[in-house]
Amino acid sequence: MLRYRIASEKTLEEYLMIDLYKKETKLGGKNIISGVGSNMAANGDNEVDEIFRAITRHINCFNEQNKNTRKKAIESVRQELVGRKPDLDPSVLQGILGQIQKPVLKLVSDPVEKCRETSVDLIANCVEKIPAPTGLLEYTLPVIVQRLGQSEITEPSEEVRLQLCHLLIRLVDLCGKAIAPYLDDYIAILQRTIVDPYPEVRKQSCRCASRIAKSIPEHFHQRSESLIKPLATSISHQHSKVRIEVILAIGDVIQYGNSKSVPDIVSHLAQRLFDQAPAVRKAVIQVVGNWLLELLDRYSFFHKLIPLLLSGLTDQVREIQELAEVLWYDVGLKYEKENETDLKDKLDFAEVIPVNYPPGLERANLGCRMLMYHNFSKIVPGIVNDITDWVVGTRIKSAQLLYSLLLYEEDNVTQHLGKVLTGLYKAAGDEEKEVVLYVQKCSKLIGHFVKPEVWGKMILKQINLTHSPGSLLILSSIIRGSLRTELQPYLQQICTTLTDPLIYRVADPSLQLQLLSCVQSIIDICQSDCTKISFILFDILISVCALHRMDTVRSQCDCLLKCQALAVGHENVQNLYQEHTRTLIASLQEDYTQWTQHSVERLIFDTLLMSCGPVVGEILDDVIPMLVANLNPDKDPELRLKFFSLLSRLMLNASQTVDSQNRFGDFALTVVKDMIIPNCTWKAGRVASAIRTTAVSCLWALIQSEVLNREKLLEITKEVVTQLRATLEDDNVSTRLLSCRILTKIFHIMDRSLDQDQLHNMYPDLLKRLDDSSDDIRLAMCQTFKAYFGCFVKEYDIGLYRAHLEAMYKGLLVHMDDPDINIQQAVLDVLKAGAQIAPDMLLKEIDIIRHKHRTTKHCDQLVEYIHSLPKPK
Repeated sequence: MLRYRIASEKTLEEYLMIDLYKKETKLGGKNIISGVGSNMAANGDNEVDEIFRAITRHINCFNEQNKNTRKKAIESVRQELVGRKPDLDPSVLQGILGQIQKPVLKLVSDPVEKCRETSVDLIANCVEKIPAPTGLLEYTLPVIVQRLGQSEITEPSEEVRLQLCHLLIRLVDLCGKAIAPYLDDYIAILQRTIVDPYPEVRKQSCRCASRIAKSIPEHFHQRSESLIKPLATSISHQHSKVRIEVILAIGDVIQYGNSKSVPDIVSHLAQRLFDQAPAVRKAVIQVVGNWLLELLDRYSFFHKLIPLLLSGLTDQVREIQELAEVLWYDVGLKYEKENETDLKDKLDFAEVIPVNYPPGLERANLGCRMLMYHNFSKIVPGIVNDITDWVVGTRIKSAQLLYSLLLYEEDNVTQHLGKVLTGLYKAAGDEEKEVVLYVQKCSKLIGHFVKPEVWGKMILKQINLTHSPGSLLILSSIIRGSLRTELQPYLQQICTTLTDPLIYRVADPSLQLQLLSCVQSIIDICQSDCTKISFILFDILISVCALHRMDTVRSQCDCLLKCQALAVGHENVQNLYQEHTRTLIASLQEDYTQWTQHSVERLIFDTLLMSCGPVVGEILDDVIPMLVANLNPDKDPELRLKFFSLLSRLMLNASQTVDSQNRFGDFALTVVKDMIIPNCTWKAGRVASAIRTTAVSCLWALIQSEVLNREKLLEITKEVVTQLRATLEDDNVSTRLLSCRILTKIFHIMDRSLDQDQLHNMYPDLLKRLDDSSDDIRLAMCQTFKAYFGCFVKEYDIGLYRAHLEAMYKGLLVHMDDPDINIQQAVLDVLKAGAQIAPDMLLKEIDIIRHKHRTTKHCDQLVEYIHSLPKPK
C-alpha cells in the first residue's frame, strides 16, 4: 500500500511543487509554470493551451505576498474553469487540472481562509466534472491529512473543514475501490474529524466512514477497529442528528469491518436506547437488526444483540415497536432457513399453539423461539442485575426486556425459573410504577407457561420466608395467568400459605393490598372451585377488613366479599356471612378471655359483628359470653371501652343486628346486670369516667331499642335506678345527661308499676339536678320529673306522704323563679303534672312563696290551672 511521508527535509509546498521546479526554464524565476506550458504546447492541445494561457498569470499570482492578490487569483481561476457557461469539456478540464492541481492544493494551506475555501471548492467542483478523478488522490489526500489528520487540528475554519469532509466523501463515491491505497490516510483523517468540535464535520465524517466501509470492505476490515474509539466518543454528542449519524456509521464500520468490536460498542448502543430522541433509538434498532441479519459473526454475538433489538418492542413510539417486530421476525425466519436441517422435525409438523398461550398475542415464529431458547441463559443474569440498578430508566428497560424474553422463551423458562423469580422479587418492591407493572406482566407469563406444581413450591416458600408484599404481588399475577384446571389441586396449599398470621393479620397497607390482589385472582380464575376454600377466603377478607388503615382497603374487602359470594353460588353477601360467621366466631373463642385492646382477634370480632348484620341475632349464645368476659370490671379499661362501643353500635339498630331473631330480650338482663351496671361504679380517673359514660350510653341504647319491656325491666329496676342515682352525680356532663334521659324512659315504661317507697327515695336526687351547672341537664331533669309524677298511683296516701310532697313542691316552686325563662316554663309544666296529686297542698305552697318571685306570672298561671282541674269525687 502506498503511504505518503513528508520528509523532514521537505515541506509540503516543496513536495507539491518539486516537479514544476524541475521543468522551469529559469531556476528561481517566478514563472513557475513555464515548463508546463511548453509541455502542453508540445501536445498540440489547442483548447487546453488557450485556457491555460488565460489563467497563467493568475496561477503565477498564487505566490504573491499580497493576500488580496492571491484571493483574486484563485477566484479568477475558479471562474475560468468551473464558472463559465457552457461548462468545459470534462476531458479538457481533466487535462488542465492535472497540470495546476499542485499550485491549487498549495493554497489549501494558505493563511487566508477565503483562499483556502475557494481552492477546496475549485477542487471539489472539478472532481464532480472530470471523467477520471482517481488521479487527484495522489496529491490531494496528503494535503487533507495535513489539514485534518494531525493530532491538533491544523485547519481552524469550521467551514473549510466541512468542505474538506465533503470532498473526501465525493472522492470515495467517484473513485470507488481506487481509494484502497489511501485507506490509512482516510483513517488518520476520520479519527480526528469524527470527534471534531463542529457537529456538521462529525456528521459528514460518519457518512464518509460508512462510504469507505461499503466501498472497500476487503481492505477496510483491517483498519476498522481504529474508528471504534472516536465513534464511541461521539455517540453521546449533544446533537441528536450527530448521534444518529454516529450510530449508522458504527453499523457500517462493524458490518463491513472487523466484528470483534461488537462487545466494545454494545454498551454504548444500549445507552442510546434511553435516548430522548426517538430517531436515535430507531437508528439503534435498525443497526442491531441489520447486524442480526447480515453480520458474518452474528452467531457469536446473538446473546449481546438480541436484548438490544427486543428492547425496541416495548419502546414508547409505535413506529419503533413495529420496526423491531419486523426485524425480529426476519431474524427468526433467517435463523430457521440457516438451521433448516436441525429444525426439520419441528418445521415439517405444524406446532399446536399451547392451550394456555397468552390471549391477544401472536406467537413468534420457530426461529425466534429457538434463538431465545439458546440464548436465554446468557441474557437473564444481566437483566436480573440491572433490574435493581440505581437509574430508573435502566430498571424500567430491564423489566420490559425480561417480559419480551419470557414471551419468546415460553415453557422453556421452567429450567431458569429460580433465576427469573430472583429478579422479580427484587423488582416487585420498586418505587417506579412502570417497573412494578412489568413485574406483574412477567409473573403472569410465568403463570401461562409454567405448571403450578413447579412455581408453587418456589413462590410459596418465598412467601413463608419473607412475608413481603412483593412476593404476594408476584403470586397474584402468576395465579392470574394460570389455568383453572391446573390450579385447582393447589388451591388449599396456596390459601394455607396466605393464612399465615404474619401475612393476613398484619396491619400493613401494602401487604394487605397485595393479599387482596391474591384473593381476587383466586376468585376470578377459580370461580366455583372456591367453594372448598370459601371459609379461608372469608377469614382473610374479614381479617384484612378489621385491620385496615386505608379506606381503599376496606372498600376492596367489601367488593371481594360480594365477588366471593357470587362465585360460590350465594345470591348475596349476607348468605356468605350466614355460612361462615359462626365458624369464625368459634375460632376466636379459643383465647378471648386473654384479649387486650390491641388483640387482632378483638378487631376481627368487632368487624365481624358489625358487618354480618342479622346473623348476629343467630349466634347470641356464642357472642354474649365473649362480651361478658371482656366487659368484666377487672379487665383493661381501654378494652372495655372498645367493647361498650361495639355493644352500643349493635343496639342502635337492634332489630337488624342483635334482635334480628327476637331473642335479644332473653339476654338483655345479662347485658344490664353483668356488663353495664358493674361498669357504672365510680372509680377515680379519666379512663374510669369514660367507661361510666360509655356504659350509660350503652344502657341508653338498650332502653331505646325497646328490647326491655316492663316485665323484664321490673326485675332489675331497683339495681338500675340505684346505679342511676349515683351516675346523676357524675363529674361528666354526658353521663349525667344520659342518666336523666334513661330515668325518664324508665318512668314512662314502668308507669305506676314502680314501688312507691322507691319513688320517695329518688326525688332528692332529682331536685338536686335542677341546680346543675348545665342548663341542658336541668331541662332534661324537668322532663324526668314530669315522667316521675306519672308513676304515682291514684290511691296515693297524701296524708301519709305529706312531707315528701311538700318538699317536692317547695323545691320546684323555687326553680319556677329561675333567671332562665326556659327553665321557668319547664318547671311550670312539671308542677302542672304534679298538681294532680295534691292540688290543695300545692295552692298553699304557692301562696307561701308567691311574694318571693320576681313576677307572679307563672304562679298565677299555675293557680289558674289547678282551679281548672276536676274536683276529686
